[in-house]
Amino acid sequence: MKISTKGRYALRLMTDIAAHDGEGYVSLKDVAARQGISMKYSEQIAGLLAKAGMLRSGRGAQGGYRLAKRPEDYTVGSILRLTEGNLAPVACLEGPENVCQRCGECSTLGFWAGLYAVVNDYIDRYTLADLLAEQTRKEKGGPA
Repeated sequence: MKISTKGRYALRLMTDIAAHDGEGYVSLKDVAARQGISMKYSEQIAGLLAKAGMLRSGRGAQGGYRLAKRPEDYTVGSILRLTEGNLAPVACLEGPENVCQRCGECSTLGFWAGLYAVVNDYIDRYTLADLLAEQTRKEKGGPA
């Protein structure tokens, strides 16, 4: 599994908006500049996040984006699944039902299912608030 730039940038964009959310709507132009993401790509990602209800958008001079919920209410997994789709390591685990003709006799299925469970547990354990806390710690020069 490899997370694309869309997934990585979505996490950075959401973390940046969370960091500046107390200031009202956050200008996407400012987020793009701070994060080194092109404005066009930022607009695509923010549009996807807004359409999914993760961000609220405001128009006009004071417009921009803000979180629709508190940072602790977003898991990293929910953001990555939105931007990346299913994170299953093999195709036979992508749907709710395994339709692979070999699933009953496959000696590797348990391994792949276990890996998938570990990945999901890990990405769902972390929230946007955790990423924000890590960003704040790094900005202050705290220990790793």
